[in-house]
Amino acid sequence: MEKLLLLGAEAIAQGAIDGGMSGVYAYPGTPSTEITEYVQHNKTAIERNLHRQWSANEKTAMESALGMSYAGKRAMVCMKHVGLNVASDAFINSAITGVNGGLIVTVADDPSMHSSQNEQDSRFFGKFAMIPILEPSNQQEAYDMAYEGFELSEKFKIPVLIRITTRLSHSRAGVERREPKNENPLTYPEDPIQFVLLPSNARKRYKGLLSVQSLLEQDSELSVYNTYFPGRDKSLGIIACGIAHNYLLENYPDRKCAYPILQISQYPLPFSKVERIVNECESILILEDGYPFVEEQLKGFLEINSKIKGRLDGTIPRDGELNPDIVGRALGREVKTGMKVPEIVKNRPPELCAGCSHRDIYNALNETMKEFGKQKVFSDIGCYTLGALPPWNAINSCVDMGASITMAKGAADAGVRPSVAVIGDSTFTHSGMTSLLDCIYENTPVTVIISDNATTAMTGGQSSPATGKLEDICIGLGVKPEHVKVLTPLPKYHEEMVKILREELQYDGVSVIIPRRECIVQTVAKSKKEKVEKVEEIA
Repeated sequence: MEKLLLLGAEAIAQGAIDGGMSGVYAYPGTPSTEITEYVQHNKTAIERNLHRQWSANEKTAMESALGMSYAGKRAMVCMKHVGLNVASDAFINSAITGVNGGLIVTVADDPSMHSSQNEQDSRFFGKFAMIPILEPSNQQEAYDMAYEGFELSEKFKIPVLIRITTRLSHSRAGVERREPKNENPLTYPEDPIQFVLLPSNARKRYKGLLSVQSLLEQDSELSVYNTYFPGRDKSLGIIACGIAHNYLLENYPDRKCAYPILQISQYPLPFSKVERIVNECESILILEDGYPFVEEQLKGFLEINSKIKGRLDGTIPRDGELNPDIVGRALGREVKTGMKVPEIVKNRPPELCAGCSHRDIYNALNETMKEFGKQKVFSDIGCYTLGALPPWNAINSCVDMGASITMAKGAADAGVRPSVAVIGDSTFTHSGMTSLLDCIYENTPVTVIISDNATTAMTGGQSSPATGKLEDICIGLGVKPEHVKVLTPLPKYHEEMVKILREELQYDGVSVIIPRRECIVQTVAKSKKEKVEKVEEIA
C-alpha cells in the first residue's frame, strides 16, 4: 500500500476510513478539528458518501454515532477534551448500552492549554466508563489504532476511546496504509431493548460491562501496543505512555536505552508487565503526557496485598446500593434476613397512567409501524419511555436526554427507513432542539414525534418552556410548515393519527408530528383545584 505524510489527526481519519467507517460525527475544537476536515475532503469518503457533516455539539455527535452503531455500521465521534464533558452523558451510558457496529470515540487533549481552558486527561473518562483506551505514540500507531479500533469495539461490544494530545495531532510523519475494508451491512441489535436503559435493563447491562473487564485486561496483556523492552541497567525502570515513549527515545539518537522500558499504549493497564518491571527495577520513572493517570494506579498497585478487601475482591458487591446488611456481612456479623416474598406476589412494573396521551400515540404508532418493520423507533427520557415495556414494546432506545432525535438521525444516515424519534415536549426544549437542527441542516429523512402533554410530567408536573410554542420552534428551526402536524391523541381519532403517521413516515425529509393533550394527572389536579376554589368562593 501507499505511504502518506500525515498529521496525527489525519492518520486517525485515514485509518478510520480504511477500517470500514460509515460516518464521522464531530464538533470542531482544537486540536481535534483536522480529523473531520480530512474525512470531509477525502476522495474515498466522498465516493462512498460517508457521513461527514458537523454536528450541533459534542453531545449530538456522540448520540448520532451511537445511532449509526445501533444500525450495525462503524462510526467515529471526534472532539477535544472539554467536548467530552458535553458528550459525557451519552459517552458513559454507551458503555452500558454497548454497541452493534464498531464505535470509536477520539478525543484530543491539550496539555499546557495551548487553546483550551484546562488540561484534563481523557484517560480518566475512559477508565470511568470502563472501556478500552488506545493512546498512540506516533502517527503510524494512530493510523493502526483507528484501523483496528472498530474490530476491538465489535469484539467486546463496547465503545473504544482513542486519546491523543496536541503534539501528536499537529505533527507529521510517514504513515503506511493497509488494505481498505468494506463498510458493515445494515443490521439491528439481536436484543431489541439493548439500548433501552430503563433501570431493570440497565442493571443487567451494567453487570455485563463488569463481567467483560477481565477480558479487557487480558487483551491489554497481549496487545502489541504494550511492549516490554529489557535493559541491562536495572537501577531504573521506565514506564512510557503514548507519545511520551517518543519523547524518551529522542534522548537516545541510536534508539537504545540501557534501562528496561514498558511502553503502554492500550489500557486497562497490563498489570503482569507492570509487575515485572516493578519487581526487576530498583526505582520506576513514569512518563505520561497529562495527569498522573498511570502513576496513581501504580502507587495503588504497589500497595496491593491480601489485607485489602472491598469491592475489588468481592467482599462488598461490585454493583448495587450499599446497605447496613451488606456492611454487616462484610464485618462477619450475623445478619437477619426478612421473610421470603411468596411467589404469588409479583412485582408490579411501572406503566403509563390510565388516560395518558402517550398510550394513544403509541397505539397508533405501533399499528403504523407494522407496515414498515420493527426496531426503527428511538426514544429517550420521560414518561413515554415506558412505551418500551409491554403491552406497547414501541421504542428501541433510551440513552439520555435528547438522544431520540439524534440516534434516529444516525440510523437514517446509516440507511434506516423510516427512522422515527419519540420525544416529550419538555425534553425537546432541554436537548432536542439542537438534535432537530442537525436533521434540518442535512434534510435527514426522520419523523420526529413530540408527544406534548404540556408539562414535565415525569418529575412532578413542572412547567415546560415548550408549552404553546412547539410549532413555532420547529418552523423557526427550519422544518417546512406543511410537515408540522398537530394531532389530538384520543381513541376516537385513532384512524386519523395512523393516516397522518403513514404519510409523514413516507416523506423523504424532516417531519414533525405533535400529539397534544394535557397530562391526565395535571388535568385531574387542575379540576380538583378549580372545585376547591369555587367552594371557597361560595363560602
